[in-house]
Amino acid sequence: MSSVAVIDYGMGNLHSVAKALEHAGARQVLVTSDRQQLLDADRVVLPGVGAIRDCITELRRLGLDQLVRDLVEEKPLLGICVGMQMLLERSEENGGVDGLGLFPGTVKFFGNDLQENDVRLKVPHMGWNQVKQSADHPLWHRIEQDARFYFVHSYYARPGKQTQMAGRCHYGVDFAAALAQDNIFATQFHPEKSHTNGLQLLQNFLAWDGRW
Repeated sequence: MSSVAVIDYGMGNLHSVAKALEHAGARQVLVTSDRQQLLDADRVVLPGVGAIRDCITELRRLGLDQLVRDLVEEKPLLGICVGMQMLLERSEENGGVDGLGLFPGTVKFFGNDLQENDVRLKVPHMGWNQVKQSADHPLWHRIEQDARFYFVHSYYARPGKQTQMAGRCHYGVDFAAALAQDNIFATQFHPEKSHTNGLQLLQNFLAWDGRW
């Protein structure tokens, strides 16, 4: 198995992600903001929880926004939750925040009046939900169609290119549960909290060479 660097920009459940990667079989897991350590790692994870404005502000303050762009040219990268949302062009959250622009598209608010069959749905979307795989991607290896993963979010990704949607979910609206492009794979759900299916996805990430 490979060495993995979890990008430390002071935001996100860094250590639970690191522990899950270790459990999945990573040879070495580093939680780091050091440029050289990130460049030397075989694979990189961009986690994120909380407000996207705070996440992207810290990422940029540390100069890690450009480093992420450099890293995805060379090695597999896994974005998780807000780590996925930051990869898009723009989010509605916090009055509007520019993302890294690695995926075309926007991040939208579920809304305060989200409904399904005349039943009001709670926001944030929190708990287990089915993911329909919409791309034949190596990170879905040994994960069944409509497998359940754990979500916690009030905003959802609407990609500009449907071909980049690797997984779909429904909660009042259809939204991207996973995005994929070249050697980037990103999930709105938390694989580190998704038990067997999440562990399998992390194992797949550790075995992935960035091609599909």
